[in-house]
Amino acid sequence: MRMTNFLHFTENHRYCVYRDFCLSGLDDKMLSSIYQPMVGAFAVSLYRLMFMHVPLEMVGYSAIEQQRRLFLTLGLEPSEKGRKYLIEQTSKLEAVGLLQTSRMFVPETDDYIYEYELQAPLSPSDFFNTQHLTLLLRDKVGKFSVLSLREQLWSKEPQEWSGISLNKENISVPFYDIFELNTHVIDYELEQALTEVEPPRNPSAQHIVPQGEGLNYSDIILRFPRESKNRVFVERLRYDHEQMGIVNYVVRKYDLSVQDLCRLLDEDEIFSSQGEVMLDELQHRASLHFRQGMKLQEKRQITAGKVVALHQELNADPDVPVEEHAVQMEYYVEVPSQFQSKCDIHQYNMMLRNEPYTKLLQTFFPGSVPAHFMEMFEKIDLSYKLPGEVINVLIHYLMSLIAAGGDQRINRNFVEAIASNMLLKQVNSYEKAVQYIRDQAKMKGKQAAAASRTRTYAKSGKVKPEIPVALESAQGEAVTEEEYEEMLKLAAKMQASKKRGG
Repeated sequence: MRMTNFLHFTENHRYCVYRDFCLSGLDDKMLSSIYQPMVGAFAVSLYRLMFMHVPLEMVGYSAIEQQRRLFLTLGLEPSEKGRKYLIEQTSKLEAVGLLQTSRMFVPETDDYIYEYELQAPLSPSDFFNTQHLTLLLRDKVGKFSVLSLREQLWSKEPQEWSGISLNKENISVPFYDIFELNTHVIDYELEQALTEVEPPRNPSAQHIVPQGEGLNYSDIILRFPRESKNRVFVERLRYDHEQMGIVNYVVRKYDLSVQDLCRLLDEDEIFSSQGEVMLDELQHRASLHFRQGMKLQEKRQITAGKVVALHQELNADPDVPVEEHAVQMEYYVEVPSQFQSKCDIHQYNMMLRNEPYTKLLQTFFPGSVPAHFMEMFEKIDLSYKLPGEVINVLIHYLMSLIAAGGDQRINRNFVEAIASNMLLKQVNSYEKAVQYIRDQAKMKGKQAAAASRTRTYAKSGKVKPEIPVALESAQGEAVTEEEYEEMLKLAAKMQASKKRGG
């Protein structure tokens, strides 16, 4: 539960509980054996207390009451300390997927009401297939206790079935082979009655904005702070459709939630002195928020990828050999100079095709791999989702550029540009990656040839008329006195004719 102001969460605020399931014996065992070690006994007691708010033989909503009932039943003081503790316990339940908390603003009372929606515990198979929950349980009770708990929750197959091959055939009878419905007559009265009897959840209380649509005025004003100096400008949006269109343009462009938009509209210099939305400033701050969210999402993806890789490594069977994939000779790449004394072309290409990129980087760097290099390829692996063999070919290509002694710097932007280009061209296999770097080499060769021809044309091409230049004779002979006098006479004649013509 995200709560910044404890005055908005007190024992005087009203609440209700919603659930659409009932707990079975297996669910009770999951709560006591699996969830309780992760979140603690108090949080599980709070969960059971909320579950009892709705009668056992029913599903749906509980009555609306003050949260004083929760504080008194749990023995918590109605003080800031008690509120913090209750928020902490609900947050634990939310984190493991047992609870969803919503806060709704009621304009009539100018106050909040809380809805606690309970979620059913996961089944044993679903729980142990959820990696982050399994790892959390391991951190709490240890690896061997996790294995023991799983055995206690799983009934094994009969002894007679183990060790033999069975040909399983589904011989179940489908519904329409047994029952026949009268579909010629539509009972509108029954459908209407069922719709009226069923208590649907109020969709307006969810405040969910449909994908691709903008926000309306009520979505914003209900969440905008009353004490904000910009509130008077926000209230004008109700009748100013042009300004509301500008706001929704920014919302759709940067995928802003209602809370994000309210926070941006509450900042300084978002509105002019006349109350108009400053589009450039709003877009700038929304862009900063959007990029920050992208970075956080990227970090979460990288962290989740590391957890998955660690989980797979821990569960890998060391006795099972890793399957190696062969490389066709037409897709062989040349061995770099630093590897020519260590392996031949067959071994090198098999290494590119089958080794993880982390191992390949270690072979290129005798010491430790530079941190920025490892981070670049971690992002390409976990965020861009490029296959491992494609990343290896990319590493080979970059190392070839370095060995060639070019002036291209291998930095993060350059590497990510190549990886993005590979994604756009759907380079998802070793063969496509090799063909990609070959095409890049051909393109660079053509560009270098074109540049060479341009330089040659600039030097010897007749861009400007040739001007004869006085050069020494090939024999290196000096000018005689007679030739010198003839040259002076010729110059004097030219000078005299120029004066007469002028």
